[in-house]
Amino acid sequence: MGAVLSIQSHVVYGHVGNSAVAFALQRLGREVWPLHTVQFSSHAGYPGWRGEAFPPEWIAACVDGLDAIGALLRCDGVVTGYLGKPEMGGAALAAVAAVRARNPAAAYACDPVIGDEGRGIYVREGVPEFFRDRALPAATIVSPNAFELAWLTGRSVATRAEALAALQVLRTRGPQVAFATSLRLEDTPEQALDMIVASADGGWRVRTPKLPVAVNGAGDLISALFLHEWLASHDAAGALASAAARVYAVVEATARARAKELALIAAQAALADPPLSFAPERL
Repeated sequence: MGAVLSIQSHVVYGHVGNSAVAFALQRLGREVWPLHTVQFSSHAGYPGWRGEAFPPEWIAACVDGLDAIGALLRCDGVVTGYLGKPEMGGAALAAVAAVRARNPAAAYACDPVIGDEGRGIYVREGVPEFFRDRALPAATIVSPNAFELAWLTGRSVATRAEALAALQVLRTRGPQVAFATSLRLEDTPEQALDMIVASADGGWRVRTPKLPVAVNGAGDLISALFLHEWLASHDAAGALASAAARVYAVVEATARARAKELALIAAQAALADPPLSFAPERL
């Protein structure tokens, strides 16, 4: 398996951004090169957190260093998540271009971290527009949550048909594959959550039980795991089903432990070999 360059946040405590993605992909046998956009003591939901965003120039310098030793030739994919500021987005796209200059087939998975239901937009001014106007055209895969899907397309995503149509709109802007998480549709049972993926082959839904826990990092995890699976198969439905099973196993362990952070280390065996599977439903 080729390596994945992961450009997103890092926290000292907990498992979000690169602090979730690097271990998860390594546990599955994938070489990961974490490149941090910020370093925080914990995610910003904790009172008293500390840290700062790194200068965008550091991203470019590290990528130049990787290129100087010939490493980019072995990079099959790039994933981006929380960027901090629009200038970091430009540095991330330059990194994607540098990887593709050495490996034109390299995939770019864009997790457009903008906001969430109940919180609204929580990133800096200019970051949502960066994702919409600049990142989407360069992306191979885009993975918004329900709030982000609605914002990026300016559409309602309250029904299955609306969500699938919005994902297809995203695909017209560049990505080969678009999938959305945390969907509550007109036919989603109260104790379930839906995910939908759209590709050139059509649309599929994957439904999982809703767990009694709200935890940060699950979105970061599923975006990277989807890229990992898709690189191996180029099967969008299968990649979503497999990624969903792995994330569900970790979140379920987190709920059982009544933990505030993803129980990623404790649940690593279940991450690698999930006890439950979720069949994709063709839409």
